[in-house]
Amino acid sequence: MGLQIIPIGGFSEVGRNCTLVKVDDEAVILDMGLHMDNYIAYTEDLEELHGSKDMTAETLIRVNAVPNINQVKDLWPKVKAICITHAHLDHVGAVPFISNKFKADIHGTRYTIEVLSTILRDEKISLRNSLVAHPVNSKFKVSGKITVEFINITHSVPQTVVIAVHTPYGTVVYANDFKLDNAPVIGEKPNFKRLEQLGKEGVKALILDSLYAHTAMKTPSENIAKEMLKDVMLGVNSQGKAVVVTTFSSHIARLKSITELARKLRRRTVFIGRSLSKYILAAKDAGIIDLTKNADMVRYGSKVEKFFKKIKNPSKYVFVVTGHQAEPRAVLPRMVNNNLYRFDEEDHVIFSCSVIPVENNIINREKLDAALKKKKIRLFTDVHVSGHAFREDHRDFIRLLKPTHILPAHAEPKVMEDMKELALEMGYKPDKVHILKNGMQLNL
Repeated sequence: MGLQIIPIGGFSEVGRNCTLVKVDDEAVILDMGLHMDNYIAYTEDLEELHGSKDMTAETLIRVNAVPNINQVKDLWPKVKAICITHAHLDHVGAVPFISNKFKADIHGTRYTIEVLSTILRDEKISLRNSLVAHPVNSKFKVSGKITVEFINITHSVPQTVVIAVHTPYGTVVYANDFKLDNAPVIGEKPNFKRLEQLGKEGVKALILDSLYAHTAMKTPSENIAKEMLKDVMLGVNSQGKAVVVTTFSSHIARLKSITELARKLRRRTVFIGRSLSKYILAAKDAGIIDLTKNADMVRYGSKVEKFFKKIKNPSKYVFVVTGHQAEPRAVLPRMVNNNLYRFDEEDHVIFSCSVIPVENNIINREKLDAALKKKKIRLFTDVHVSGHAFREDHRDFIRLLKPTHILPAHAEPKVMEDMKELALEMGYKPDKVHILKNGMQLNL
């Protein structure tokens, strides 16, 4: 009995984010994400082997693509709600595959629920769970002892929230992922007032995104990324040349900046790739922004080749494509390696992203960059700012909330130690900073 925090995924690796908070005989699950590398590797292997598409929970758990919910099998009947912080697949992508194990509604902001609904529709998956959308900065009761609060925070996807789990034993705050952006391109700045109020009320435990706890700076605002894009797109002569931009499909603020800059270039924006259309249409349906007003979309692979064959004057367009991590089946790698598009010398390719530092991405990007250089393309990389808090944001966030206990999450073990070092520097005792692994249990 009492208050327990049980990591299910995301504490022994980056990805598969999933945490269970148990209050006596009731529980809530926070996030239910994919491990993207393992998921992609498994599905690509299936395709290469032409095998049957075994996407059962048991198989995906076995290949470490989804959180291992079997670690808490005895608690399945106690779960009253599944609450999702935001629409990135490493936080929501496992819902279609494992949420049916729980008799619990799935809660998220409207945009998150729209993205999840689109995934379910595209993959022809039906759930026993109801999908429930809540406004940002709202509270709702999920059981007799658990009230959940969604608090507005900034990240690289709209309507991201910090989740506060209010219990008779104190409040658990789950901040996974976030940044402290005082000038966001879309949406409101973080709800500092409510976070500070929570700190005064008392926070029992803080589960904290620690991905960049080792980076000694404040994360730059998304407005900085917009200026970086402006410098490249408007400050470099692209007359008569193709302009190709790739970025995270879910980064609606970045896509907004690209379309605005394309209009200043007097070029038509074309979004090319299935995942781009998925997030853009979700943003439209959620009432956030309609990017389709000033742009065209080419969704499916079968139509992409036909589209490029029809293009007579590429300099009239800005092509926004998938493939920023050089994923082999995405649009940009196919443009380069499969002759999907005929590049001319000194065409512009802009990577408005960073390389996610895992082995496959690093290798694939090195190969793609080399192939682009061989074609004598003008290459602009790292035109980007992160959506994650850096070390000095962590410091400010901890000062706002003043938690009794800190649980680093969403990072490799070494970086979790960096977060612990920061907490100790701020005056925390070692027994108040808990570096956990998946399946461990913290009793408070």
